[in-house]
Amino acid sequence: MKIFIIDDDIAIVKMLESIIEDYDLGKVCGHSLDGNCINDIISLKPDLVLVDLLIPKKDGITIVEELVKIDKNLKFIMISQVSSKNMISTAYTAGIDFFINKPINAIKVRNVIQNVSEKIGYEETLRNIKSIFSSNNESHEVNSSKDIQNVKIKKIQLILNKLGMTGEKGESDIVNICKYLIENDLNLSETSITEISNFLNQNPKSMDQRMRRAISKGLSNIAHLGIEDYMNEIFIIYSSSLFNFEEVKNEMDFIRGKRKSSGKVHIRKFIDGLIINADI
Repeated sequence: MKIFIIDDDIAIVKMLESIIEDYDLGKVCGHSLDGNCINDIISLKPDLVLVDLLIPKKDGITIVEELVKIDKNLKFIMISQVSSKNMISTAYTAGIDFFINKPINAIKVRNVIQNVSEKIGYEETLRNIKSIFSSNNESHEVNSSKDIQNVKIKKIQLILNKLGMTGEKGESDIVNICKYLIENDLNLSETSITEISNFLNQNPKSMDQRMRRAISKGLSNIAHLGIEDYMNEIFIIYSSSLFNFEEVKNEMDFIRGKRKSSGKVHIRKFIDGLIINADI
């Protein structure tokens, strides 16, 4: 795995290089001490960019936003002293995969880079499966499509399990809707939950209530994770991709007793997020 480092402190760059080398996490293909490095990154084609948030000439979030438009497969880990929840939320929205707080902890850096490496490996495997199956005959293409769909559905079930939603009455409804969307290559902008409910011979109102209760359980669980450890990997990955991050913060404040109402759930946002996470 090729890694590019962006940090205005050369001591930090050298420290990250040492961690990457000591733990055999990949190869550092280049570094920059400021934000004028887009062309270098495009030229070197790294798999992963470690980027500081506050650097001269161009901030880390802007760099991520520009690079995501060029290469959607490029991964980002942001490393910064900034601990503002709003700033971290903005960074995730921009496209980073993980956030690490300074001062740098070697074990934390190792674990996060290994997670990103696993994610890259999974995506590459999925692309290879698609490529292999697309080159086969029509009957094999049908089988390939089913295999890929099954992988996505299993990944969705795993995500729900991570959120502590397994066994909730609405879990099977969520999985069935996702399965329908995946099998028909649709998204919720092209149909509606009511239409899918009717197709599945379900009462839309009852289905909505079951799913809402299940997602509320997931929201509560991820909010508890955030309270216990703001850098928890499950919290980092899913707090903004499956929920509105503001509602996660509202739920955290509700649990702390700082507000009277809990965070709100958005079924469409949650299901869209599951489909997107199943594709990566």
